[in-house]
Amino acid sequence: METAEHIKYLVREGQLLADAADQAGPDAEVPTCPGWRVRDLLRHTGMVHRWATAFVAEGHTSYRRGAGEPDLDGDALLDWYREGHGLLVTALTEAPESLECWAFLPAPSPLAFWARRQAHETTVHRVDAESALGLVAGRSPVEPELAADGIDELLCGFHGREKSRVRTDRPGTLRVRAKDTDDVWTVRMSTEAPCTTRAAERPADCELSGPAEALYLTLWNRIPAGSPAVALSGEERLARLWRETSAVTW
Repeated sequence: METAEHIKYLVREGQLLADAADQAGPDAEVPTCPGWRVRDLLRHTGMVHRWATAFVAEGHTSYRRGAGEPDLDGDALLDWYREGHGLLVTALTEAPESLECWAFLPAPSPLAFWARRQAHETTVHRVDAESALGLVAGRSPVEPELAADGIDELLCGFHGREKSRVRTDRPGTLRVRAKDTDDVWTVRMSTEAPCTTRAAERPADCELSGPAEALYLTLWNRIPAGSPAVALSGEERLARLWRETSAVTW
């Protein structure tokens, strides 16, 4: 997916997140993030947006901590979130292709990395915001192309790193098959960090298959692995292992 497409989705998903948060109110519980209320979601996502903006707009070439979450609430918090989202979109849109700055996952360029990462950061948290409205069947869709791209970032990016906690003393292979985009990933699990290939290279011990959107939300632990939209075959323990150990934390 091209950088411009990621920015397009970032715009849409960020606006949907704000709209859902506004409707739900800051005190509403976020079922997909146990322990969080909408104010926590806005503070976190807005902080990440501003943190990312600093790398893109200021060209920092090494890691820097963010400014932290604000002590804001209500309309002031929502306005702060909207402003930060707009600043991020502007920074990414105006940045040159030759941008040099720090990034933490493989990508064709730092600009491509930040556009992709923030598109998915915002999409997943938009789903969280809509969950605060009780939306499941009526949730805004994640388009198949975006969902498949996000699965790829999660499996090959986040869980291709040594810091991934997805480990097991009983090695096994998990296959993820997106039926509406024809994308397939094979994840080899062991005592080492997972190793993912973009192919159905050999029989798998467990397979998750279904629409890319349902797989995306399952792998990000936003809907249960037993969701009717996702077919699970083979060793259930590998799907359970994923759910218990794959959380990506700040």
